[in-house]
Amino acid sequence: MTADPVTSPQSPYALLGGEEGLRRLTRRFYALMDELPEAAACRAIHPESLEQAEQRFFEYLSFWFGGPPLFLQTRGAPMLRARHLHAPIAGPEIEGWIACFRQAWAEQVTDAALTDAVLPKVMAMALHMRNREDGA
Repeated sequence: MTADPVTSPQSPYALLGGEEGLRRLTRRFYALMDELPEAAACRAIHPESLEQAEQRFFEYLSFWFGGPPLFLQTRGAPMLRARHLHAPIAGPEIEGWIACFRQAWAEQVTDAALTDAVLPKVMAMALHMRNREDGA
């Protein structure tokens, strides 16, 4: 029998501090999108207000990290790449997104084992979102 990921003390969601810890991470991620010069291309493909994007990201990470399946409940199957086809995503957008995530993560997470488990998957997801060639 497997543990319930919502209540498992070993899920990334729980190790991040549950809802409160995940909110801090996603809030900081989107603040960095406005602060980091290297995130300019990524920021440019988002609407002026990042509030809805932050909420969707929170819901997705809650589900993906083993917490409540908020994204599935409110939006259905993730299909992230398909949901982002309207936005041109190439190297600069991906690099900016990764820079924001890495810094927000580093500021919030001190657990090296959690970092080693999560960051490669997050980076793979970011690279998978490419839907344009650089300069296209």
